[in-house]
This record gives sequence, structure tokens and C-alpha cells, in this order.
Amino acid sequence: MTGIGGAPAEDEDPRADLIWGTIPSLVADAAERHAGTEAVVDADVRLTYAQLAGEVDRYARGFVAIGVEAGDRVAVWAPNCAEWMVAALGALRAGAVLVPLNTRFKGAEAAYIVREAGATVLLTVRGFLGVDYPSLLAGEDVGALRRIVLLRGEEGAGGGVGLAAFLGAGAGVAPSVTAARAGTIRPDDIADLIFTSGTTGHPKGAATTHAQSLRTFGTWSSIVGLGAGDRYLVVNPFFHTFGYKAGILACLMAGATVVPEPIFDTTKVMARIEAERISVLPGPPTLYQTLLADPDRGRYDLSTLRLGVTGAAVVPVELVHDMSRELGFSTVLTAYGLTESCGTVTMCRRSDPAAIVAGTSGRAIPGLEVRAVVAGRPVPPGEPGEIVVRGYTVMSGYWGDEAATEAAIDPEGWLHTGDIGVMDGAGNVTITDRVKDMFVVGGFNAYPAEIEAMLRGHEAVAQVAVVGVPDERMGEVGCAYVVPSAAHAGSEDPDALGRAILSWSRDTMANYKVPRGVVLVESLPVNASGKVLKRELRQRHAAGEDHVVTNERSK
Repeated sequence: MTGIGGAPAEDEDPRADLIWGTIPSLVADAAERHAGTEAVVDADVRLTYAQLAGEVDRYARGFVAIGVEAGDRVAVWAPNCAEWMVAALGALRAGAVLVPLNTRFKGAEAAYIVREAGATVLLTVRGFLGVDYPSLLAGEDVGALRRIVLLRGEEGAGGGVGLAAFLGAGAGVAPSVTAARAGTIRPDDIADLIFTSGTTGHPKGAATTHAQSLRTFGTWSSIVGLGAGDRYLVVNPFFHTFGYKAGILACLMAGATVVPEPIFDTTKVMARIEAERISVLPGPPTLYQTLLADPDRGRYDLSTLRLGVTGAAVVPVELVHDMSRELGFSTVLTAYGLTESCGTVTMCRRSDPAAIVAGTSGRAIPGLEVRAVVAGRPVPPGEPGEIVVRGYTVMSGYWGDEAATEAAIDPEGWLHTGDIGVMDGAGNVTITDRVKDMFVVGGFNAYPAEIEAMLRGHEAVAQVAVVGVPDERMGEVGCAYVVPSAAHAGSEDPDALGRAILSWSRDTMANYKVPRGVVLVESLPVNASGKVLKRELRQRHAAGEDHVVTNERSK
């Protein structure tokens, strides 16, 4: 029995007849099953699945030529593009472990992850949004990094060998070498490290295996109904599980076409939907809200759209209806997951009514156990508790951090998500709060502890607490409550000081981490144990009790 797009019906054993084992074997299988189908389309690059397999091997031979050994970590710091996809799959074919980096990172943020992962090779670009990524690493401690390969852009200051030279070196490596490498990779080998921040303020690498990713996103693609012939505009960044695994890997399993989009620009996205006959467009709620609000939407033919998948924030039921009525989606689903669970825990199903899709994040995917617990004990339906998950999606652990792994995964194998949620009688989960105070900015997870640690690097900041506050366009944004240092306390122009902190933040951290407002205070509210009462700060902000300094004007 098959569902929409030729994929198995929801909750069937996903593609039970296919056993890929590893990501390289998935690429080989797709080349046979979908040889003449376009695998990736990016500007002038159009590769069929058969051609993709050849290019992946060409890149793999390049990695072997520059000394990459099985198990070495290879980092990718680049926007969504065909080269990202092919190079990542090539690194995996060479036996490497993939380490994606956020394109919004500044030099120190990227260097930290390169160093912690022990990456020996970095794949990056020059010129994306005017940024010269290699130069951002100048003067930074990059640990074991010994080679930079430029996927796009010319060689120059900051180092890096060009793509032509990299591939040229690989021409001297026999295809039998990479075939042998791929043949020794086991399903339970680590495939990737995706770094995510936590309450410590330091990013940690969630390690997941080939088998975990393939089973998880075989299930994901089955539930959403992704199938051969679908054309998937991947706006979600490849450095995130939503873009890399629910995008690239899901398409490889379904025989769908990957159409990478490096940034979300409404006009460009609508033009690509029309030109490439896009049928699948997942993204955060803000993506669809922006499309719906665009006054020029009627100028473009968006009639090929059929499947939207969203989450990461509260989804208004009216948005679900508008996605169907105004944008033409026949299927709209919501889901919930986290990096430590391979990006997926619960999903709505195609048969669910709009109220369930909008009001919940669905129920556990097949093969997983999900509970809401208090003090380790399950709570009745309708009662709030911490969401915990157990099963095949749960990461192997945090790379090189046993203590953090033990804190996240209990002895019975339950991953503690740090999210508070309510489950209904059917197991549908609604996330209501965050134990870790994380907030979501336009689909990106922002962690207050990490932002606070960075803000304390500003000379004017003595103490700081960051909270997520509602924002009409982005869903949530950060607001920083700052106790000025002694040298800046009682500033003659506090608004100027607040704007200076915001300006410094824009130069220091990824834009989704940058607070949109600063409140200068004499002290932070704390409880008897000295813990900052962030709920009180959120309430104060909601009540308009504080003078918030913003980038545009003082409020």
C-alpha cells in the first residue's frame, strides 16, 4: 500500500524492502533505483541520481588524496548549495564523520566547534552574503585543523585550496580505493556530529550513526508522504537536521529532487517554486506567514505545492487553513524533535484534522517511546511534565563529554529533552514550556546560557539574563536584562549604552542569537538560592513595565 507521492502509507514500516545500512550504500542504491531522475538542481548544476553517485565518489577520492582517514572529522561551513550536498556525501563515502557548521557563526563560534570536534578538514566558501569565511578564523585556535577546501570562491588570504585543485588531486586515487572505504563503514559507525548548545552555554556535539539517521528519516519521509517525482525546495539550512536529514537524506531515500535555497528571500523563493515546479516546501511557521503576506504572491504560479511540514514554534490553526486555502498545500503537518534525537520525536499524520496539526506536535513515530514525566514518573494525560524519549533516534552521546551524556540520558535509556509538554489521550504532544529556557527565533534554537556567556565578554556587562519574548514576525526573540559594570553604572546616556551593547552583539554572534532589546537594570530578580527568576522577567516584559532599548529606537 502506498500513500501520496508513492511513499508508504503513514505508520507503515518505512520502505521495508530497502535495507541501506549506511549513507554511502543509500547513495549507491538511489543511483540504481532512480538513475535518470534529477537528484539535485542548483543554478546551472543539474545532476541525475546516476551522475550524483559519480560526483560523490569524485569528492571522496579528493578526501583520500588530502589524507582524510576513516573516522576523521570533516567540517562544512557553507550555505545550502549543490557542492555542500556532494561534498558531505563524499566525505561520508571516504569514511569521515560530518560536522556541519552554522553559516551565521562568527569566527570564534566556528573555531570552538572545529576545535572540539577535532576536525582536520574544513569545507567552506568565500563571498556568501559578502562573508569571507576563512578569514574569520584568522587568529583563532582551530585545534587539529590542517586543511581548508573552498567549495566556492577563489583562493586568497586566510588560506584554502580551490575546489578544482582538490578534485584534481583526487583524480590520482583509484575508484577501488573509495569503494573499499565505503565497504568497511558499518551501520553503527558515527556518521555526524551536530553541535547544539545547552544550559552550560557551551555547544556539545550530538553523535548519531548511519543507521539511526536512515531509519529515522525513512520513517519521516513515509509519514509525510515524500515520494519519487517530488521536487523539494530545501530552505532549511543543511547545517541543521531539518535541512540535512529531513532534506538531503529523505530525498535520497524517496527519489525526490533536492533544490537547495541558500537564503529565504520571498521573491526568489516564489520564482523558484514556479520555475522548478516545487511540490515540497518544509520550514518554520514564519516562512509560510511571510509568503502569505507578500502582496506579489499572485504574480507567481505556486500551484505545484502540495506538502508543507513545520514546527519549532506554536502554529496558529488559521495558518494551517491558509496554507491549504491560499498556498494550495494538500498536506500540512507539524512535528517535534531535537538534535539529540536525530531531529525527530513526534509527528502529526496526514489523516489528522487541522486542530491536531495546529494544536499539537503529533505523537511518537513508530518504534519510539515518549512520555511526560515529573520526578521520573509518568503523569496522566493533560498534566504537564518533562518530555522524555527512548528508542532508536536517541543519540549515541555527546562527543567527548561523558558527564553531559549521563546528564541527558538516564540509566534506563530515556533522553531528557528539557522541554515541558502535555500529552493527550492519543499521545499527541503539545510543548508548553522549556526547562532549559531555550527560545526559537524564526526556526533557530537560541540558548540563553550561551548568549549570556558571550554578552559577559562586553566590558559594560556585569550581570545579564536573556529571555525569549514574543515577536510577530520571528515568533520569539531575545531580550537581555543587563546590570552594567561599575565603570558604566549610572551612564549619562543609558540608551546609547544599550545600543552599543546591541551593536557589539551583532558583530560578535550569529544574528539569531543577537538580542533585539536591552533593558538596563540595577539588579536581577533572584530566588533564595540566587537563581535568576526569568519567569518574572518575561512577565515584566509582557506587562510593558521595562524601558527596552532596541536597534531602531528606545521604547
